[in-house]
Amino acid sequence: MREIIDPSADQGAIEPTCRITSADGSESEYMFDEDADEVQVVAIKEIAEGDDVSQRSTESSGSVEDDRAQWGGKLEFLLTCIGYAVGLGNVWRFPYLCYKNGGGAFLIPYTIMLALVGLPLFYMEVVLGQYASLGPISIWRINPLFKGVGYAMVIVSWLIGLYYNVIIAHVLFYLFASFTSELPWKHCNNEWNTPSCREYNYQPPSALGNGTYNSTSWNATYVVNTTFTHNSTYSPIIHHSLITTPSEEYYNNHVLGKSSGLDEIGGVQPYLALTLLASWVTVYLVLLKGIQSLGKVVYFTAIFPYLMLIVLMFRGVTLPGAVDGIIYYLKPDFNKLLEPRVWSDACTQIFYSLSACSGGLIAMSSYNKFKNNCYKDAVIVCVINCGTSVFAGFVIFSILGFMANEKNVPVSEVADGGPGLAFIVYPEALTRMPIAPLWSILFFIMMATLGFGSEFSIVECVLSALTDVFPQIQPRRANIIFRSVFTAICFLLGLPMVCKGGIYLLNLVDFSVGGFPLLIVGLFELVAISWIYGYNRFSDNIFAMLGKRPTKYWEICWKFVSLLVIGITVLMNIIMYTEPELDGQTYSDWAKSLGWLIVAFPIVVIPVWFLLRYCSDGGWKLLREGVKPLKSWGPSEANKKFEYRDSGVTYKSDRSAFAKLMSSNISNMTTNTTLSDFPFSSSNTLNTRELP
Repeated sequence: MREIIDPSADQGAIEPTCRITSADGSESEYMFDEDADEVQVVAIKEIAEGDDVSQRSTESSGSVEDDRAQWGGKLEFLLTCIGYAVGLGNVWRFPYLCYKNGGGAFLIPYTIMLALVGLPLFYMEVVLGQYASLGPISIWRINPLFKGVGYAMVIVSWLIGLYYNVIIAHVLFYLFASFTSELPWKHCNNEWNTPSCREYNYQPPSALGNGTYNSTSWNATYVVNTTFTHNSTYSPIIHHSLITTPSEEYYNNHVLGKSSGLDEIGGVQPYLALTLLASWVTVYLVLLKGIQSLGKVVYFTAIFPYLMLIVLMFRGVTLPGAVDGIIYYLKPDFNKLLEPRVWSDACTQIFYSLSACSGGLIAMSSYNKFKNNCYKDAVIVCVINCGTSVFAGFVIFSILGFMANEKNVPVSEVADGGPGLAFIVYPEALTRMPIAPLWSILFFIMMATLGFGSEFSIVECVLSALTDVFPQIQPRRANIIFRSVFTAICFLLGLPMVCKGGIYLLNLVDFSVGGFPLLIVGLFELVAISWIYGYNRFSDNIFAMLGKRPTKYWEICWKFVSLLVIGITVLMNIIMYTEPELDGQTYSDWAKSLGWLIVAFPIVVIPVWFLLRYCSDGGWKLLREGVKPLKSWGPSEANKKFEYRDSGVTYKSDRSAFAKLMSSNISNMTTNTTLSDFPFSSSNTLNTRELP
């Protein structure tokens, strides 16, 4: 198939109007000047079979003009990428990994992985999307056999979008609950509290025996005859390891209604279902017009979190004990650098943090102008993203240091990562601050904007990719219907994660999607672009856009170093694999199997698509021809003639005679013939008929 490209400066004069099939069956697309008396072919360009010419851009004088939308300005793309890359993981995942893996020493492997893997992959994906102006699936016109990589990217984004919005629903729940004079997770006198709940300044009314209770260190050995306002009187002996905090019980018992495991999924938590609905309605309204509406919203979702981080930073460092928390966060333990797990965590965190290999970067950059300086954008976004992660650590650990000082315990006893940090540890610290509801509102607004900033781009990646693949849903009305149905389905699929056992499912999906799928997609992407498509071609594409070729650093990373590092990381993750667990509770066998199915879902698409496309493009015919014997098959030259001893039949090299001989019906043979030249004795006979 061929596409006609107008090289003239007047884009409006010539438009594609006709496709002509030649005698040999090939198709050509022609452009005409409708006002001209004659038709003239102005240019011809090869396009892959199955391509929709209407989706291709018409290039002229360095400009691109087609039906595909573009960003309203350069800043919109930059802010969208920042909002996409900077998310909840920068606040609750990186600081925890940093202190767990050697404090400030962890910044060394993290920076190295950024330079060797994160930045090269980020830049590669931005270049791909901008050059072709296609989404993460259609972009694989560059290598149709590897189109499964594009589908894998979109599947990963879809799975992330499903559980990410559930986390945002948790954030919204806390945000709404913060509009009160006293935070509801401050005390133990609520209906959802248990006898194990203790406030940090609690004094027991009586104690017996030799046990003691220390209100500042939380070392309660037992408590007797304690009566709570909800009329539950008990006399338990409680070891300090069994004591729970008000914020912990608020999250587990009230917000989640947490069950004993995934085996006990339970019913839907009504308030969480409502906040999940609010999350998806927000996503739908923002993405209703695609990037035209998304490009305006990012001015708030990308900038506001930084204002809140700065405010919380200044508040945190002024609290007692904040310095201890920051020192604990950054104090280097260089012995940790000798542990392979630290380097594996650094590489995995780079993928998680930069949102590489999930298709979003390709989708967002596909709306850029052809000559946009995507190199500078890639460097800026990566530096800002990693800088935000480090800065968020100061915000978090200054508060954790304050809380450790309040409890008179080491920082390590209050430090946590993931949802535990955002919904248990940090909310508890907020209750210690003056005007606690105000700080809680600000914190959860920041968390909500961080979450939505990423979620908008994640979902738009999936929507734009499917729109590129299915042109039927490109018209305005059809696209609105499609987006409405898609978000409604996603809301329904998210409901199991807001059931009483939904947190176990959410944790399982997060654990399964964030590891192997992204790494495997990265491997295939690097192989397909750097080796199969070829670095030289890719370099030419960059030169066409930027006017300069990539330096040797990029070539070495794309062709060798990034591939090697990702491959080693995959291998290390396999060797050091640990089964998923939540709060020390492991999953049942069927749940582990479900996790592996989630892992396999996007990965299996890559080889399945490869085989299907290979077979449909003639590979099956080639395979059948490849297993047939060659014309040169037969006896050696020395044995091309031999005689049947009794019948006098002579084998000749004539292939038609040989075929005729082989097609004879042995069951009808009547003459006894001895094969004198065969390597068995002359007594062996063969019943045969006389051959013509």
